Amino acid sequence: MGKYIILIGIIIVIIGVVITFYDKIPFLGKLPGDISYKKDNFRFYFPLTSSIIISAVLSLILYIIKHFFRN
Repeated sequence: MGKYIILIGIIIVIIGVVITFYDKIPFLGKLPGDISYKKDNFRFYFPLTSSIIISAVLSLILYIIKHFFRN
């Protein structure tokens, strides 16, 4: 039980750091494949490539954590 509480705490800290410094990460949201459309007073933005990369990294991290905490 203690391992899981520590893991949840680490995840919360990581999420907090990412949220705090999201604007300062230079490549995130500006990759080729991210859809951006501007016209007059309308702006549409969908970070497709960034979402795929974040998903792959999170999947790898969760895979490693799953095997680390396996009993």
